[in-house]
Amino acid sequence: MVPDPYNHGAWLVRKDDADQSWVDIAHPEHLEFDYMARIGWLIDDWATLHGITLDGRLRVVHVGGAGMSLARWLAVTRPTSAQIVLEPDAELTAAVRLALPLPPHSGVKVRAVDGRAGLAAMADRLAQVVILDAFDHGQVPASLVSAEFLRDVRRVLTPDGLLAVNLVDANPHDWSRRATASVAGVFGHTCLIAEQSGFKGQRVTNLVIGASDAPLPLDALTRRAAGAVLPCRLLAGDDLTRWLAGVKPFTDADAVPSPPRAKGELTWYG
Repeated sequence: MVPDPYNHGAWLVRKDDADQSWVDIAHPEHLEFDYMARIGWLIDDWATLHGITLDGRLRVVHVGGAGMSLARWLAVTRPTSAQIVLEPDAELTAAVRLALPLPPHSGVKVRAVDGRAGLAAMADRLAQVVILDAFDHGQVPASLVSAEFLRDVRRVLTPDGLLAVNLVDANPHDWSRRATASVAGVFGHTCLIAEQSGFKGQRVTNLVIGASDAPLPLDALTRRAAGAVLPCRLLAGDDLTRWLAGVKPFTDADAVPSPPRAKGELTWYG
């Protein structure tokens, strides 16, 4: 747990020399990391599209936990929601609970199991939202981007449920294009949101995927992307098809983890 030098009372949860979460237990409604805010856009706009109000209960599964920033955010913004966090690092979870405790009656349950095994044990149509934001030694595990795993995610989701994924990569995005193709090959509707500058140069950045078998709130997301402090680009439909041209989805037989980050690069958000 590292104090945020720029925000009194806030903490960074650092693992494998990378900042995994930002937590302010006094203000859990604030998502400091830009990619997490984009996942928040996806959830809120998807919920609005499906007539789910802020007092409506959501069933959410998080693959990856760390400081549980998004789980805390949902516990405050949609306080009746039931959430399961799959976080295999029990020692990290214990440290987070001690230093940055979850609020009483948060509805958040943490299971010390990896995402692949944890999801496989879940019932069909259990979750309305699945959030995939997991790292192992600073890389997105290969087992979480294969078509086989994503079909299991689809099984666990309700027919109109939402998958939100955080990927980390740099231009020309060879790895993230294959991971996105895996998602697009399983779900009927897919979009991608990233900082405009992330499509240029070689800077490592976050790419957020939204996927569902029901239509996505593309108009609302386009407006949010256009009005963001850091200009974002939304790819969907023909634009996403062109970005994925010639790319093969990952399978269990050939999936690889995301590229390793550069030495000394602590923050993976943007």
